[in-house]
Amino acid sequence: MAKNRAQIVYSPQQKTIRGLLWLLLVFMTLVVIFPVAYVILGSFKENQELLLGGSNVFPQKWIIQNYIDAWEQANFAVYTKNSLILSLGVMVLSLIISTMAGYVFSRKNFWGKEIIYGIFTAFMFINVGSVSLRPLYELAVGVNIHTSLWPVVLFSAGGGQATYIFLCRGYVNSVPRELDEAARIDGCTFFQTYYQIILPMLKPVLATIAILSFRQGWNEYIMPRVFTMTNDNLRPLTVGVNMLKNAGDGAAAWNIMFAGATIAIIPILVVFICFSRYFMGGLTAGAVKG
Repeated sequence: MAKNRAQIVYSPQQKTIRGLLWLLLVFMTLVVIFPVAYVILGSFKENQELLLGGSNVFPQKWIIQNYIDAWEQANFAVYTKNSLILSLGVMVLSLIISTMAGYVFSRKNFWGKEIIYGIFTAFMFINVGSVSLRPLYELAVGVNIHTSLWPVVLFSAGGGQATYIFLCRGYVNSVPRELDEAARIDGCTFFQTYYQIILPMLKPVLATIAILSFRQGWNEYIMPRVFTMTNDNLRPLTVGVNMLKNAGDGAAAWNIMFAGATIAIIPILVVFICFSRYFMGGLTAGAVKG
């Protein structure tokens, strides 16, 4: 016999609130999806159709040649390699720095600890943006590393550290201190405890930081644009794809640029799909357990 399931009865006011929440969620979903869908559908259109606008969402004629032209006119092999170097470099540095700093802020007691941590967390809400580009570029020139991607990797890796350290510290706070004490009794140093005991337990938050930092490096545009102005072979995909806009004769080739942008979206989607099940768990655990 089928078991009778208790049904939740909502009052008219609760039904109205739920309906409004659903409408809000649908609206926000459309706002997020529309730009991506517009670029993907636009990549199959003729450039004239994009320039004239119109009410047609779908292409009047589906043109695959846009992708072939984008691949041939842009040095996608080199640009993809540069984007991978930039994204993986930012990801690795972010993982190392944030986990170490989060562990120290959670386990070590030293003078000014709360003040320093407060400054770090304050920078979660402060973004100096392009104001810092000139001094950063002059710093790179001063140490003679401006002719490579290393300054972009180093400076980009520092961009999201406040958020990553916040997540790591919160997650480490949830790990029982008895594990540290047991490791210390067994002869582990402070670093060995971090590397052998704490780090393996941070897998959910590590996956979250890996996704966020990889996306940050992959989507970086302004800084790579400034640092690669004199060297086309150092450009990542975000900069190279934007240059496709000038591939047309006279008019901006938006169809070619949209096709290149669609190709550039694929790797970051693959990374997110592979790690998405860890993403929300690590984000919630790091934010709540602290």
